[in-house]
Amino acid sequence: EMVTGRQAFRRETVPETMTAILREDPPDPGDSGVVLPTALDRLIRRCLEKRPDERFQSARDLAFDLETLATGSGTPSGSADRPMMTRLRRRVPWPMAAVVAGAGVVLGALAGAFLFSEQEVGDTQVRRLTFRRGMVWSARFTPDANSIVYGATWEGEPLELFMTRLDTVDSRPLGLGAADVLAISGGSEMALSLDRRFTAGWETAGTLATTSLVGSAPRELLEDVSEADWGPDGESLAVVREVDGRYRLEYPVGKVLYETDGWLSNARIRPQGDLIAFVDHPLRGDNLGNVTLTDLEGRLTVLDQGGTQGLAWVPDGSELWTSGGRRLRAIDLNGDSRIVYSGTHPMWLQDIADDGRVLILSADIRREMVGRAPGAEGDRNLSWFDWSSPQDLAIDGMTILFDEQNLGLDDGYYVYVRGTDGSPPVRIGVGTGRALSPDGKWALSVADPFGEQRLELLPTGPGEARELPGGIVQNVLWAHWLPDGERLLVIGSEPGKALGMYVRGTDAADERLVTTDGLDYARSGYAVSPDGRWVVAKPIDGPPRLYSVDGEASRPIQGLEPSEIPFQWTADGSALYAYRNGELPARVWLVDLADGARRPWRDLAPNDTAGIFGIDYLAVSPSGTGYVYSYRRLLSTLYIFEGLK
Repeated sequence: EMVTGRQAFRRETVPETMTAILREDPPDPGDSGVVLPTALDRLIRRCLEKRPDERFQSARDLAFDLETLATGSGTPSGSADRPMMTRLRRRVPWPMAAVVAGAGVVLGALAGAFLFSEQEVGDTQVRRLTFRRGMVWSARFTPDANSIVYGATWEGEPLELFMTRLDTVDSRPLGLGAADVLAISGGSEMALSLDRRFTAGWETAGTLATTSLVGSAPRELLEDVSEADWGPDGESLAVVREVDGRYRLEYPVGKVLYETDGWLSNARIRPQGDLIAFVDHPLRGDNLGNVTLTDLEGRLTVLDQGGTQGLAWVPDGSELWTSGGRRLRAIDLNGDSRIVYSGTHPMWLQDIADDGRVLILSADIRREMVGRAPGAEGDRNLSWFDWSSPQDLAIDGMTILFDEQNLGLDDGYYVYVRGTDGSPPVRIGVGTGRALSPDGKWALSVADPFGEQRLELLPTGPGEARELPGGIVQNVLWAHWLPDGERLLVIGSEPGKALGMYVRGTDAADERLVTTDGLDYARSGYAVSPDGRWVVAKPIDGPPRLYSVDGEASRPIQGLEPSEIPFQWTADGSALYAYRNGELPARVWLVDLADGARRPWRDLAPNDTAGIFGIDYLAVSPSGTGYVYSYRRLLSTLYIFEGLK
């Protein structure tokens, strides 16, 4: 558009424009009367390639090629005697030249902000601390604030703990194995998460261990811990962990201050030791939640609502700083807030030193989905915006029900359907999707997922949405239609009870409990048999089992390996598809229900695996001819800020 004065694929209507983007070749710039150097024309066409792996893989690569052209080294033969910008100015109308020049200033500023290791923004100094491609999980200042300890996965390697001094750009591994840092006490004792991993959505878990900064092997304390922080005495720990399917905040370990059916993150003890701040997420796996305080007797105060990816107390304990989206905010103990800093990338606050220096991760975060339509020869990237979260796949493998969760409109959650053949998505409602009906005409969704949790039926074609009668089951995390199209299986909980699976009607909330044990939501796959008689689920205290919808005794499943998740039945009901959540590539097996025999089905992974920690959603049509899978791509860089107030 900057070069020719018009957009490449603009049509009269939005659907026509989307179709042109997906299917048509970009026009020849010469059609606009603009004469381009061959090298620049080739560069623009590379930016417009349909396949992501054929485009530039980073803005830095594109900048390098542009710089090469600007210096003349990429000019076509016979024209190296004239600089490129001179040739362009002679052919681009002066309004377009102004646009190009303005864009150059903006791009130059952004490059200065994100490509150089140190910069000044007003009175704030920003310095980059990490330079490799991958994800920093968490980072903390050492007690003297002269060094940083952080856990990271670089270039597809396993999680590892590093230390960097602030007077150097180098980082050195600490040699403690697959570990992340959760907290460092004033006495240089580290609380670590060993083998930290994503479990469901943004939830993480690992084995809590402690060790000194000066050496010695970690001492393991507790399993399935997601967060920990040291008390001011440097000996007691506050922990967040999942027990019997429910999240707990404990301080000290064993004393439960708060328990929830949702999940908890970012537990941080006030320097005075009298309050603990944390984020209370009502929806399992989702990052939206309430910034909450509790005193040492469990009395709660909600300070703020919204998305939060980091918490830290200022040194005197008068304010709590939070990061969410592209803003860093300060909240006082009355709940009054102010903006401390606004940036152009999502920020994850990590730590604040006693001298006011702040550790922040600049994050590039996406959820992508890839699928294959029945009969197609290859996979297709089916992502739409930046957080395409598949929820269900139609029986014939032709339609995906998915959410877009970061749009910032209404509740920020939109429900879509889209063909696995790459046809444009259709938005059908607001909320979060749950399941497609057997005939594909309806989508079950949760409206107001962070409030009353109303179940709705959304038409995928012509028709009107209708609300389902409410019942006693709260926080519906998963749902599936039974083959009769009249009944639903839902996973949720009654007030004060463990997570369970219920069968209910679409016209009446006559819930009946199917499972006899509490369910392990984070480590379970759910699949309904073709005849609707059996459903796969994992109890809290054992491997996945077959539960009877009609009230028969549950049955074990032969042939499953530890940590494998069965997620779909074959069309004839003789076998289950199974894989390990978080594995990359995802190796899918067919497990025979009669004798437990196993045979490999397929390995699934995107072409570019940078910043991906495994496939965390997978759906296959019963025939095995269509599928969709999803993963998060997390690339982050650690910065230190000085001068924030």
